[in-house]
Amino acid sequence: MNMGPYTRQITCAYLYPITLYGYPPDIQDTVKHIEEMAAMGFRSIELEGIGPSNIQYLYQHQEIIGEALARYDCSLPVLCLVLPQLGAADSARRNESLECFEMGCEVAKKLGAAGVLDNGPLLPLEYPGNAPILRHYSEDLLNNLGLPAGFIWNDYQASLVNTFRKACNIAAKYQLIYHLHPCEGSLITSADSFLNFADAVNSSNLFFNMDTANQFYFRDNLPLSVLRVAEKISYIHISDNSGSRVEHLVPGDGNIYWNSFFEALRAINFKGNFGIDVGGAETGIRDMETAYLRTAKWLQENINKYSLNQ
Repeated sequence: MNMGPYTRQITCAYLYPITLYGYPPDIQDTVKHIEEMAAMGFRSIELEGIGPSNIQYLYQHQEIIGEALARYDCSLPVLCLVLPQLGAADSARRNESLECFEMGCEVAKKLGAAGVLDNGPLLPLEYPGNAPILRHYSEDLLNNLGLPAGFIWNDYQASLVNTFRKACNIAAKYQLIYHLHPCEGSLITSADSFLNFADAVNSSNLFFNMDTANQFYFRDNLPLSVLRVAEKISYIHISDNSGSRVEHLVPGDGNIYWNSFFEALRAINFKGNFGIDVGGAETGIRDMETAYLRTAKWLQENINKYSLNQ
């Protein structure tokens, strides 16, 4: 079924190894993950540093990882840097995360990425000290957490905006776009919430990583989102959703109406990358390779149909 190699406009997102090997997959298997994504025909892939220790591993092994990308003829449009403490209520934790963020930006630049990506700021709640880094912070978890003692929203908001402005400046130092991803448990779940936050941060390199499945679940109108954030999107995570829960399905297996979405992309002359973001433990896909190859074929057909080719 492999029809690759696919155009570099179609990116294999890191959800592929996450689904196969758990969250996070063993960072020491990064070269293996590159090989597996390339073997499906992808020449554009995502990698992730999930948490400070994994980002440090990427930093220490950036030469080996760069050699693997070259060996398999793969480009890296985006390096994901997962640092939930960037949104912490505690400013000391945010500052520690900024140091790690810069390390990740240096790696991204070395590996030829055009941008870095993370979830939007995590809700500033009182998390257990040993809380793991999660892909999605569910309602069941969040509803049982309170605000930190003495929390004042206006003070936190001003400090948070300053932290993300610093992060944008760090990314700009390495000529990188900084993409924020909407997800459950984040202050950013929609185009509206991103635009409000981006307006406060006021940094030209702060962009929105559209995620069709997550936004559909949050009842964010996808075509209108495209039009409203047109100048702030260059990378889109593609997957389908039923609308009833967090899941990342093969396009066509959910309830997203794709024609109007692609028509909106054509209207803004979108020429960016599409990251195939299918899978996750919550989705229950058994044959991941087939799911990704089906999506890649579907994506290429729509890229051609709506004249979105780079």
